[in-house]
Amino acid sequence: MSKTALLIVSFGTTYPQTRHETIEATENAFQMAFPDAEVFRAFTSKIVVSRIKQNEDITIDSPQEAIAKISAAGFDTLYVQSLHLIPGIEYHQVEDAVRASASHFKRVVIGRPLLNDFADYQAIVHFLKQIGSPLAADEAVLFMGHGTANSAFTAYACLDHMLMDSQHYMGAVESYPDIQFEIGRLKAAGTKKVRLQPFMLVAGNHAHNDMASDAPDSWQSQLQRAGIQVTPVQKGMGAYPEIQQQFVAHLKRQLAAPSAAETKGGM
Repeated sequence: MSKTALLIVSFGTTYPQTRHETIEATENAFQMAFPDAEVFRAFTSKIVVSRIKQNEDITIDSPQEAIAKISAAGFDTLYVQSLHLIPGIEYHQVEDAVRASASHFKRVVIGRPLLNDFADYQAIVHFLKQIGSPLAADEAVLFMGHGTANSAFTAYACLDHMLMDSQHYMGAVESYPDIQFEIGRLKAAGTKKVRLQPFMLVAGNHAHNDMASDAPDSWQSQLQRAGIQVTPVQKGMGAYPEIQQQFVAHLKRQLAAPSAAETKGGM
């Protein structure tokens, strides 16, 4: 009889509350959608895994460790869903880990990140436009994306462009568009008040320190120096049922069209 494991992989976070509200909540949504599968967790960040072990005495597997345990437990079918928002460096690490171990299973299926094709972008832009709405003429919502060093950094500029004229903006803390670019746009639009929120799975280190701290180079501080009133919202994307279901839909899509990301005994 076939045994199916469902491995949910994210970057991870050292903040327990947002971990519960986002990662755990998304895992629960997957368990509801795939009741016959056993759900497993893995984080791609070695630093996050190390700090959680040190501070909370909780051991969280890397993708490689989780896949090895799943194989040793006798599962012959492996579903893997990335909770990364873009197909950046961390997502490709997940692909590599799965590819290296695919021969241990009869069947492996990988779900894509949140933003994979044009339909995904359209759905996410529609969702983001609803956050904070309705907005007064001098109000806006500014999302902080993470950014990446590979070609997927263009995802944030694409979202920013698709959000144009909606009073919603998308910047990135580690690539483009940066905060000074967005401040220029906000001031040109006559914006006086901004809701500042992470466009990240979790409201973790970036959200608390780079986005909404009193540090002089935080986005909040830079916006305030520009004369814009800031209301930070520490809510990661994974806390929204709409985002959870988008991830679920991605895995279901791959299961329905397995040739795109499926292997039987190898990738």
